[in-house]
Amino acid sequence: MNDQRYLTEYFSKYQEAMTVANVSQELIQFKDRIVEGHAQGKKMIIAGNGGSAAIASHAAVDFTKNANIRCTNFNEPSLITCLANDYGYEHWIEKALEMYADDGDLVVLVSSSGRSMNMIRAAEYALQRGLSLVTFSGFLGTNPLRRLGHLNFWVKSKSYNFVETFHQLWLLSVCDLIAEKGLAHTRGKSEMVASTDRVSSRITNAA
Repeated sequence: MNDQRYLTEYFSKYQEAMTVANVSQELIQFKDRIVEGHAQGKKMIIAGNGGSAAIASHAAVDFTKNANIRCTNFNEPSLITCLANDYGYEHWIEKALEMYADDGDLVVLVSSSGRSMNMIRAAEYALQRGLSLVTFSGFLGTNPLRRLGHLNFWVKSKSYNFVETFHQLWLLSVCDLIAEKGLAHTRGKSEMVASTDRVSSRITNAA
């Protein structure tokens, strides 16, 4: 197969998948969860492994800067290695949520396979805490992560790049939708003070 034919067939797979996997209504529901949480002074936490961690970083920056949605991720190497070393790699995201999530926050977990144990345990913890949970996965339709979220986005493919491209596209489409419509306003001063007080309280208790 020559290069031109390869690329033609490659992009045609994306076009076909875009038609088949129409998740517009689910993306609108995702947007509503984000905007409602923001209005209540809550934040979004997004996490992933490998390429999905890079997607989490990209999405967290864009949601925060472009859509005015307070969004964070756990991609600091010292945090990952500390929690993985002390609690086991399969528990580190769960422990990060335990330390950083506030009641009412929205947790977004991104995993191509939907089978990584650190993602599964994080999802189970989020549900146990009563946090809103949205998942992005691919590969097998029966993957365990896909069954756990309040909203679950799934890509029917076993190709990492294919799955990750759709995950990023879907996430950033919601970001742009919020930004375009100006749905998220700057949080009020009282909410900022309350958030600062919570952080100060945690530091004091830790000391």
